[in-house]
Amino acid sequence: MNKTGRIHSLESCGTVDGPGIRFVVFMQGCVLRCQFCHNPDTWDTNRGMEYTPEQLMREIVKYKSYMGFSGGGVTFTGGEPLLQQDFVLEVAKLCKKEGISVALDTSGFIWNNVVKEVLEYTDIVLLDIKNYNPLVYKEVTGVSLGPTLEFLNYTKEKNINTWIRYVLVPGLTDNIDSIKELSNHLSSYSNVSKIELLGFHKMGEYKWKELGLEYKLSSTKEPGKELMAEVKKIFEQSGKPVAMNS
Repeated sequence: MNKTGRIHSLESCGTVDGPGIRFVVFMQGCVLRCQFCHNPDTWDTNRGMEYTPEQLMREIVKYKSYMGFSGGGVTFTGGEPLLQQDFVLEVAKLCKKEGISVALDTSGFIWNNVVKEVLEYTDIVLLDIKNYNPLVYKEVTGVSLGPTLEFLNYTKEKNINTWIRYVLVPGLTDNIDSIKELSNHLSSYSNVSKIELLGFHKMGEYKWKELGLEYKLSSTKEPGKELMAEVKKIFEQSGKPVAMNS
């Protein structure tokens, strides 16, 4: 019996969710409630289109040549892709049979043996760390930081290539002391090959309003160049290359 997955949307030639040209699978469902989320329409696990692993692979392989020559592959994102870990596992296995690289964009909050198996078929993890201060992390996301750090430790143990993503939100995640602590913490992770510093934006605000949700960051401005540059320098002290996207 085929496992089915609920998918929010598909992007055939993505360039911002991992290396190269990527087929990006936006999975439906998320347990986090990030204040700055620009895809709150992915939260509900009952929405989206249903696919079997084989149906999704038929879409993916159409772009195999593009992924191949660019050093790209498939990226599972969301939402939180590991909320549908069984489905992601089956598709990742099929990707490997086709010689297609797999990236996983995750908060690291969901942690169990099936997730460990998914990581066996994952070439690169894009790990979103919303903040390093546990209290701020809970305020930002509604959940605890602990599982994400445990997830990070496991990627080190298994030497899985990992990129860290950090969204800089003025007045929320710009606590400099905490950023310094995170940078220092990441310096000991030899498997972390890159840090992506992402500037907060409000392009998803209209979705909150359409869904009847309160958007708490309406008056929050995007981070200025000076703040982005300051945080970039702090993260560079970890010894990792830092890419800045605002």
